Amino acid sequence: MAKVELKQPIIDEISANVKDAQSVVVVDYRGLTVAEDTELRKQLREAGVTYKVYKNTLMTRAFEGTDFESLAPVLEGPSAIAISTEDATAPARVIAKFAKSAPALEIKAGVVEGTFYDANGMMAVASVPSREELLSKLLGSIQSPITNFARVLNQIAENGGSADAPAAEAPVEEAPAAEAEAPAEEAPAVEAEEAPQTEE
Repeated sequence: MAKVELKQPIIDEISANVKDAQSVVVVDYRGLTVAEDTELRKQLREAGVTYKVYKNTLMTRAFEGTDFESLAPVLEGPSAIAISTEDATAPARVIAKFAKSAPALEIKAGVVEGTFYDANGMMAVASVPSREELLSKLLGSIQSPITNFARVLNQIAENGGSADAPAAEAPVEEAPAAEAEAPAEEAPAVEAEEAPQTEE
């Protein structure tokens, strides 16, 4: 009875950690050196990920009735869990990147936004860019048309000087209009010549 009472607070702690989790990744950390383990924890912490080592039986009990219950079959041997409540892909991304320099670290499986993924599936999840990277790409794609539009406006402004030149020549076009008025003044003279002929 005393053992159960000692275990319950740990089970409650695990339950509290995964309660609002967007993802939980189970890893096998056997073979990691103390320095590697310390560095892994640091990188996960900087990414907003909680990393804990618990007994498999306690994790199994804590996961019961949750989206993470599907992880129970992989809870064998030394296991640690990486939990994220903000960026669903962060645990897999950080662990997969770290495993390139520390091959002893292996992803067993994970649950991301309610969906179970095996080790291969988690590697695919790890390749998904972070939210910040996606936002940066989106911002870049939005800024690109604006930059092009600004460039076009700048070119129009630069060509504005030459565009004013034809406008300055416009008054010259008024000269033919003045010439057109001259024949109109000659018209009465023709009529005056014809008048004496009708009197004869």
